[in-house]
Amino acid sequence: MKLKKLGKSDLEVPIWCLGTMTFGNQTPEADGHAQIDAALDAGLTFMDTAEMYPVNPAKAETVGGTEEIIGNWVAKSGRRNDVLIATKIVGPSQLARDGRGIDAETLREAVDNSLGRLQTDVIDLFQLHWPQRGSYHFRQHWTFAPEKQDRAATQANMEEVMAEMARIRDAGKVRHFGTSNESAWGMTRWNQLAAETGGPRMETVQNEYSLLCRMYDTDMAEMSHQEEVSLLAYSPLAAGLLTGKYAGGARPEGSRASINGDLGGRITPRAEAATEAYVALAAEHGVDPVHMALAWAAERPFMGSVIFGATTMPQLQHILSGMEFKLTDELRDGIASTYRDHPLPY
Repeated sequence: MKLKKLGKSDLEVPIWCLGTMTFGNQTPEADGHAQIDAALDAGLTFMDTAEMYPVNPAKAETVGGTEEIIGNWVAKSGRRNDVLIATKIVGPSQLARDGRGIDAETLREAVDNSLGRLQTDVIDLFQLHWPQRGSYHFRQHWTFAPEKQDRAATQANMEEVMAEMARIRDAGKVRHFGTSNESAWGMTRWNQLAAETGGPRMETVQNEYSLLCRMYDTDMAEMSHQEEVSLLAYSPLAAGLLTGKYAGGARPEGSRASINGDLGGRITPRAEAATEAYVALAAEHGVDPVHMALAWAAERPFMGSVIFGATTMPQLQHILSGMEFKLTDELRDGIASTYRDHPLPY
């Protein structure tokens, strides 16, 4: 299994990462444990979770449930040293802490709670799930208004959080830090602050990235190169769209779209047309659209690890069967042409 070093850190992870956000909701605990075992057998030693999981839907009463399932696996298997675990603190949300966002106190509380639920002494990568000041991700870019941000308040919050991150790192509770749903300005400011204060760098950013969502390709890609930050890509299959299972308005029972309808704003006429084109391209080349989409994401120059999730074991086995698939030059050209015809469909 190919390993990649995240950012400037000493953390080496496989190019594939097991996502766990359905563990405890769509995926029962026993099935989640079986998925972790199967992933490890395939050489996937990296898993990503968050305090807000499980989702579909995310609920205040289930916050921390997925971490508890992983923690039970850690205790039962005794294999903590065989895996690298990434988790996250919720940004401002009524899901946790009565809507309090990320500050020194809540960061300290979230880390301690995650350590307890995960039944571990150290978290390998701890991420801020979305910025305290707000984010343009989750289809919020249509109404994003950074001019409404309070720069002084943002700066003060970053300094407070950075100082607490340093204390948490020095206490040995977290090895490395990262962000999620961040912007190029946010990433460069975080790491400038780290350089100024001796605090921990943000080694990674976990943003959405797929054939249908390529907002990372410009400013963020430049940031990754210049700041030496690795992308952890979530939703590389566009929440299941790129599998082709929703073609023609289909909503398979138990699927994500059968629960939340439009996949968080991803299902649009333009996205359906783009998906149809990518699935047709895969068929033209005699390849599986899932394997094509994941292989494309994995070879991007800024990629640290591609996070995929599977609701069921058969889905996981299908993904694992394509881990060695590589794109041909002809297929890359076809993807580039399809992207020009269907740019940023949601």
